[in-house]
Amino acid sequence: MSQYYFVVIIGLICVLGFLNEKLTKLTYEISLMLFSVIIGILLLTGTAVLNGTGIADILRQMQIFNIESFLMKGVLCFMLFAGSCHMKLSDFKTHARQITVLAFVCTFLGACFYGILFYGAGLMLGLELSLPVCLMLGSIAAPTDPIAATGILSKFNLPKNISFLIEGESLFNDGVGVALFVCFSGLASATSSGGFVLIILKEILGAVLVGVSVTLLCFLMFRYSKSRTLGIFISLFAVSLSYCICEAFGFSGAIASVICGILFSALRSHFSKNDPSEKTQAFDSFWETLDVLLNSVLYVMLGLTFVHILQMEHVVILSLIAIAANLIARAGSLSVSTLLMGRLPDGYDRFNFVRLLTWCGLRGGLSVALAISTRPMLPEQTYYIVLGSTYAIVFFTTIIQGLTMRPVYKRISRSVTKKR
Repeated sequence: MSQYYFVVIIGLICVLGFLNEKLTKLTYEISLMLFSVIIGILLLTGTAVLNGTGIADILRQMQIFNIESFLMKGVLCFMLFAGSCHMKLSDFKTHARQITVLAFVCTFLGACFYGILFYGAGLMLGLELSLPVCLMLGSIAAPTDPIAATGILSKFNLPKNISFLIEGESLFNDGVGVALFVCFSGLASATSSGGFVLIILKEILGAVLVGVSVTLLCFLMFRYSKSRTLGIFISLFAVSLSYCICEAFGFSGAIASVICGILFSALRSHFSKNDPSEKTQAFDSFWETLDVLLNSVLYVMLGLTFVHILQMEHVVILSLIAIAANLIARAGSLSVSTLLMGRLPDGYDRFNFVRLLTWCGLRGGLSVALAISTRPMLPEQTYYIVLGSTYAIVFFTTIIQGLTMRPVYKRISRSVTKKR
């Protein structure tokens, strides 16, 4: 049956993309998720009315798409490689301090702030949510999504340095988020998962070592090959091998994939004089097309499965609390982090920098995949609260924040210009 689901998704991508191009003219990724949500709701409502079945019963049967398997055991490494293989290593050196603070300090503080806020809200509503569970939810919500950042924010012509910080943070904070998730989920399920420092060292340093070693070896073949197709195959092999090795040894496959992409970019730039132009064009064209395809599939899957938010208890109030807590936690963690970042880029002061990055902090499929993975360790009611809250945040940041990104940026940029 999986091939039929694939045909349905590709068909929706084509039809919705065509309608958006001719009629609505929204940002491509936003249009896919928004219209997929609408289709999912219409199908759910229609099925309930025609069959006379309760919505809750239908939702239990709608387990068609497994986003966790699609990302974590499927295409995540290729998405991350595609998003990072065109980034310049020299830019990372320039902004190393800012990206490190955002990826580590901001993510850690954001998870803690969010967890505490949601725990307080749960107490007021009389929900049986422990602090470790709420902190685990914070670790799911805190990391910004690299797929959303590279796919959506690139359309809004943000200043170069600000845009690079946002993309760099989102590409590197996955390892921190996963380490936090392992720690807090271990506390939530009353199991030992090791210290945070040990986990983060294993996740990050192991991934860097694997990513660098595999890429350097594979790039030797890439450099001396004159075949356009073989060069692409080598890059596919490098990133998939790095990811598999990391998964086998418990390192961060996501970080290794990013390292592969950045190193490929740096090495290709260094040896570009020896690369045939056709080989370079084929490489760029392939990864750009693959990036768009995989992003499109993900956003349609997210949209169609968004209806699972309806399984959350107190769905409206908890959705609003999840969204508000996310914005407050993001702003608070950024406010503290800016104290450690030194001079901010593009003439931004702390206030406007925090405003912009708070609204640019999009979440996506990675957060949903982590939320889905909590099912075996949580009671059913708690699981649906975690999953529903995560979906609410993903939907709000992608659709609402994504649609309003341009006017918000223009307003903030005018404020920055006046203060200069």
